[in-house]
Amino acid sequence: MNFSPIDGGIVGLYLVTTMVAGIWVRRYVGKVEHYLVAGREMNLYLGIASLAATEFGIVTCMYTAQNGYLYGFAGAWPGIAMALAMVVVGWTGFCIKPLRDARVMTIPELLEKQFGSRVRWLAGVVIVLGGLLNMGVFLRMGGDFLIAVTHTQPEGASFLAAHLLEITMTVLLVCVALYTVLGGMLSVLVTDYLQFIVMSLGLLAVTVFILMTIGWETISASVAARHGAGGFNPWVNPDLGPAFVIFMLIHNLAVVLTWQTIIQRLLSAKDTSTGRKVYTRTSFFFVCRFVIPGLWGAAALAWLAPDINVGDKGILAMPTLLGEIVPVGLLGILVAAMLAADMSTDSAYMLTWGSVIYNDILAPLRRRRAWSERRGLLVNRTIVALIGAFLLFYGLWYEFEGDVWTYLAVTGTIYLASMSVLLVACCYWKRANSWGAMAALIAGAVVPCLFLVLEKMEWSKPWAEGKGNFFGLTTYAVVILAMVVGSWLKVALSNKEAR
Repeated sequence: MNFSPIDGGIVGLYLVTTMVAGIWVRRYVGKVEHYLVAGREMNLYLGIASLAATEFGIVTCMYTAQNGYLYGFAGAWPGIAMALAMVVVGWTGFCIKPLRDARVMTIPELLEKQFGSRVRWLAGVVIVLGGLLNMGVFLRMGGDFLIAVTHTQPEGASFLAAHLLEITMTVLLVCVALYTVLGGMLSVLVTDYLQFIVMSLGLLAVTVFILMTIGWETISASVAARHGAGGFNPWVNPDLGPAFVIFMLIHNLAVVLTWQTIIQRLLSAKDTSTGRKVYTRTSFFFVCRFVIPGLWGAAALAWLAPDINVGDKGILAMPTLLGEIVPVGLLGILVAAMLAADMSTDSAYMLTWGSVIYNDILAPLRRRRAWSERRGLLVNRTIVALIGAFLLFYGLWYEFEGDVWTYLAVTGTIYLASMSVLLVACCYWKRANSWGAMAALIAGAVVPCLFLVLEKMEWSKPWAEGKGNFFGLTTYAVVILAMVVGSWLKVALSNKEAR
């Protein structure tokens, strides 16, 4: 099914509406606090819509659908694990209550109160490097989806034919960067709300159409025939197993506690109670976030012929299916929904990493001489623009080589393992100190990078391949040990010197 002018008109109308809304709210941005955390005035329903929209991008849809294609419904376990973590953390207030009560703008700002300014700065560097490198492949994945689902790749040797993906996603990134640079968090929240509506309608409509066209019985029978019980239970799936189940529980708890795009919604809430409710009431969405694309991936397994080219390990199976069966009109709604998902993710992530650069990495410069609100806004807007440029050249025009999923897992764990341990220690362990924090930051980077090296070396590749979950669990264990040993060592040496 080719992309029609009707579909193009639907997408164009959505893009214009989003741009107008995003740029319009810039008039309300007068302070850095407005730009970074919306003046801490975000209400419950806007927070739910914004968080849900931000945490569902095309790259998420692509890999979740790939899980459905490769592992069946068992591939949705990460979404269930994240929903459980959201409910538990929101209900108990674990870590997020003291974090929001501290009225900080970022996690490193809170860490400074117990571990000192050096730890704050290094934590900011770790967050930004992990976050930007993690986000580096978002644009290319989004472009791959759009090209596959619309069948718009032109033939020939022209520049347009050779670089349609890059040109399309460059235009989209410029649109997102424009309203994000101008309006900051206020623009992100308003456009997220619009994007949440479009995204939800598109996802539900396409899911209903797939079930009516292919049928639930056909999809479930295909999963059972391909994977057996492992297609429904990750614990017994030979490609997943207990290590995957346990790692996803720990990993998603770390995401809920420290992933900066989630934390920024907490810190933008008008009070701690609202922030906690955003967690509990958004939790079910994270099940849908994995189940719906996973269902699309499983449907591709049932519908597509085995000899159809669906990319490396089925990464293009889902968009290939949608491009074949979704009719005119609904295809436009689908593309608009996916663009909504991608735009909300890109805008929030750009602002998120920019806020850490301004608030934590540049903190030593701001201490020497206080910056005016006008200068602070100018610096923040410049940082967001530079992040957009980085994403453009690194994530789109630069040809990435290697296993993207491993790349995402490694960069994510570098950030999440150390930040989650530091945050818990900062909130609940008074004996934790700067030595332990520094050791945890270093350990959190070394173990996942070691796995990446071992996986690529010829002599160790057979041993390391498929052990990503084991190395993930090992990273958290080593980081905890580093925090405890480092803190104990500083206390022991201090006591010895005191004698």
